[in-house]
Amino acid sequence: MENYTMEGRTYRYYGQEAPLYPFGYGLSYTTFSYRDLVLSPTVLPICANLTVSVVLQNTGPRDGEEVVQLYLRWEQSSVPVPRWQLVAFRRVAVLAGRETKLSFQVLAEQRAVWAQGWRLEPGAFTLFAGGQQPGQRTRAPSEVLSARFSVTGAARPLRGC
Repeated sequence: MENYTMEGRTYRYYGQEAPLYPFGYGLSYTTFSYRDLVLSPTVLPICANLTVSVVLQNTGPRDGEEVVQLYLRWEQSSVPVPRWQLVAFRRVAVLAGRETKLSFQVLAEQRAVWAQGWRLEPGAFTLFAGGQQPGQRTRAPSEVLSARFSVTGAARPLRGC
């Protein structure tokens, strides 16, 4: 094998073509709604972690479980990166008509890129939260919220944090 790139081999590097069964694909007996996606801080130092919260509401007639997924997208990177990357997920049971607020931590190491070693880079990022991948088309409706944040400071090796 001479080509070690992941382009065209995993959901992260498919380009414009969507995978047949993406992560989180499936149907539910109820419906969910997302709101109040909050990132803190929205401008963070190069080695800092990001705190994320989102409210999930079961808007359907039955109790159900939802897999809440967080994806990260680099807006600009010095090296090739995935279209988006799964950085957190959690299966949550929510009673019919109820809601729950979920909190996540996105660690600095999850923003690292491979450039002859893991390194952190400053720049703009978009975080997506929802019951599916961003841009996914399924039979079960599920929205995906997004919010932007930025990282400041000089690029540095991950182990330098």
